[in-house]
Order: sequence, then C-alpha cells, then structure tokens
Amino acid sequence: MRFRNIKKNAKTAETKESPKYVYAPYAKRVKAFITDMFMIYAPILYVIAYVVMSGKDDFQSSNVAPFIGVTIYGFIYAILLSKFGQTPGKKAYEIKVVDDKSGEYIGVFRALFRFFAFLFSATTLLGLFLPFYRRDKKALHDILCKTIVVEQKL
Repeated sequence: MRFRNIKKNAKTAETKESPKYVYAPYAKRVKAFITDMFMIYAPILYVIAYVVMSGKDDFQSSNVAPFIGVTIYGFIYAILLSKFGQTPGKKAYEIKVVDDKSGEYIGVFRALFRFFAFLFSATTLLGLFLPFYRRDKKALHDILCKTIVVEQKL
C-alpha cells in the first residue's frame, strides 16, 4: 500500500509547468521586420532624399545621408519598443519584445542597443541563423540584450 502512495505522488510531481512565454515564430519576426522597413524606414529615406536633399542622385552620392536615415530609424525603433513593446510591424503580427526575466518592456537605451546589436547580427548573418538552433528562438541581439520576442496574448 505504501508503494502505491509513493508512486502516485511521484506522478503528480513529474507534471511539467506550462512555459511562461509563447515564443514568436521566426517567420513572424521576419515579416514584422519587412513591414517596419516599408512603414518606417522607407518614408524616412524619402524625406531625406526628396525634402532635405535635392533628389536621388544627391542621396546616392552622399555617404552621410544613409547613416542619418538608419540613425533616425534606430531612435524611432527604440522609442516604440520602450513605450509599447512593439513596432507597427510587430503589432501587425501580434508579437512583442520584452525582458526575458521580468516580462516587462525594455528601456530606451536598451532598445537602442538592441537595434545596433541587430545591425551587427545582420552583418555577420550568424546571429540571424541562431534562432533555428535554440528552443527560445533568441537571435544574437536578443541574447546580448537579454530580451525575448513573444506572441501577444489576446
């Protein structure tokens, strides 16, 4: 009789807890990035090329203009992530960027560092393939900034 009680208690102790977060699939993250490129970055480049400068030829010959465009995009990205936890593309695909420990939104400086870490990660390509080999789907910039991209609970 005592063995049965021990065995019954062992089965209840073995039940696993459900994961704290539902990690966003990599395909949704890529689609959100492409959406952000069209909704945020393309208008920035248009304004720089045709309002600030005198056309595409001046923009293409300039070394500073693309850098300014990326910097403006990075600041907008950081502000949106810190305030709402998502950009328009992430909102469209119902995903958020949160701290991996607390689940809170990240700060502006951390979001800005995440953006520049993403630029580094994208240039090496190694960091972008990392989510295919990890359970938590973290890319290199997520590991460096201690963030995760999760699906938004409705």
